[in-house]
Amino acid sequence: TTEIYTLSLHDALPISETMLRCALCLVAVESAASLMMPVASTRSVATAPRFSPLTMEVKVDAKTVKALRDQTGAGMMDCKKALVEAEGDVDAATEALRAKGLAAVDKKAGRSASEGMIETYIHTGAKLGVMVEVNCETDFVAKSPDFQELAKALAMQVAACPTVDVVDASGISEEWIEKEKTIEAQSEDLQGKPEQIIEKIVTGRVDKAIKTKLLMAQPYIRDTDMSVEEMVKGYIAKLGENIKVTRFVRFNVGETAEEKPEEDFAAEVEKMKAGK
Repeated sequence: TTEIYTLSLHDALPISETMLRCALCLVAVESAASLMMPVASTRSVATAPRFSPLTMEVKVDAKTVKALRDQTGAGMMDCKKALVEAEGDVDAATEALRAKGLAAVDKKAGRSASEGMIETYIHTGAKLGVMVEVNCETDFVAKSPDFQELAKALAMQVAACPTVDVVDASGISEEWIEKEKTIEAQSEDLQGKPEQIIEKIVTGRVDKAIKTKLLMAQPYIRDTDMSVEEMVKGYIAKLGENIKVTRFVRFNVGETAEEKPEEDFAAEVEKMKAGK
């Protein structure tokens, strides 16, 4: 049998009020708990550091590190670090090490360089010879194969550049510069131009003429993408000492012989006619 219970509205009212009171109590408890919990500030969330979920580690083999070291002369750890930072790109790592080395070169420029060697080069046929003095800081470096290689390269560079007269701009006298400016200012193509334009053109031409006389400003014969000065700085970075090209001299066979006077054939004929 099924029993049916009925509940009057009067009986149900107390139950509904009780349930409502319980619900209100729960809401109050939750609100109080939320007030007691620490809340992260918007600023701290915005400035929180972000970390990549994946950290890629570039692996560099020892063979590549050694090859880069042989090429640049930098330390093994420096080469490895440069390769890792360049993500294995050898060319980028080389440029980074080169820039780092050239920056360190400037700090060595003031050091005394009283050791070194005098290197010679005799061109094929023995008609041209060169002597060059290259200085460094210690006798140990002066006897190293790398330093001797540099000296030989500089001697060959002098032999290959017949217009070169001095090591750098310090070897050019002010008298020569002023003389060249005077000659250039009298050029026919500059006549009638404004004085400021003439001065600018003359300065440019003289600077160009000076550059042809400077050994350190010439393109290196074995790598024309760099100058002789940059090549020397590369060895400074590699050997860790200040290096200076002090002087050089070039010899050409016959350059000191007295010039023979030109024969005057007309005068000779007149002498013959006169029976002299």
